[in-house]
Amino acid sequence: MINHNRRKRLLKLLVEHHEASVPQLVDWLSSSPATVRRDIVWLAARNLLTRTRGGAENLPQKRRDFSLSGETFQHNIASCAAQKRAIARMAASLCADGESIIINGGTTTHMMVEFLVDRQLKILTNSFLMAEQLLRTSENEIIVPGGKVYREQNVILSPFDNDITQHHYAAKMFMGIYGLSMLGLMEADPLLIQAEKRLIGQAEELIVLADSSKFERKTGLILCDLKRVSCVVTDTGAPKAALQMLEQQGVKVITVAPEALAQDLH
Repeated sequence: MINHNRRKRLLKLLVEHHEASVPQLVDWLSSSPATVRRDIVWLAARNLLTRTRGGAENLPQKRRDFSLSGETFQHNIASCAAQKRAIARMAASLCADGESIIINGGTTTHMMVEFLVDRQLKILTNSFLMAEQLLRTSENEIIVPGGKVYREQNVILSPFDNDITQHHYAAKMFMGIYGLSMLGLMEADPLLIQAEKRLIGQAEELIVLADSSKFERKTGLILCDLKRVSCVVTDTGAPKAALQMLEQQGVKVITVAPEALAQDLH
């Protein structure tokens, strides 16, 4: 096993087991003790795991994420976390291995990472945090646009109109948004509007991930109207009137119970 794949497998094992001794890792990776110890030192030096006496343990998610994301992202990902995780699980289940998909930067879309670890997808994302985690824990093919990293928004945005995204095709795009109403998808940050407009036109289906709190938010920036949306995945707390409005607009609605696999298909 080459270094890159072995180290990725080591990190995945620590995610599954939280911690492991060198002998355990030797057995699981079919590698020598010396190789495993070198890998632990190499990964610890890059802040990807914690060395322990005789082994290693998974780096806590908050420590790993904080160095890459801003305080706003950290605050938002903790809001409605149970709902967002259930929505992310459902969204990942809508992907078919071999597909090319797009995932925008956002807290709900970020939670999809956990459920994409064992998939085989071609993923374009403008989230540097998501790209880093998928590269480290999965075998998915990852593509990122070139440009400037905006830490607070957790996105990469090119200053040029002719970046790689305009040549990319995807069967599905998964998008998190600030708010949702009969007027369409809404964002509060002009920078996110700019980043997301570049991606929306490259996918056949636009699948929106919106927890129930998003139906209560209003802002002056409209990203696109509901005609462009194929499906909305939300939680069981979403207002019935809002769900009926989406269905009347021809949008498929999937609701999921927080932290559960149960879902209703509308």
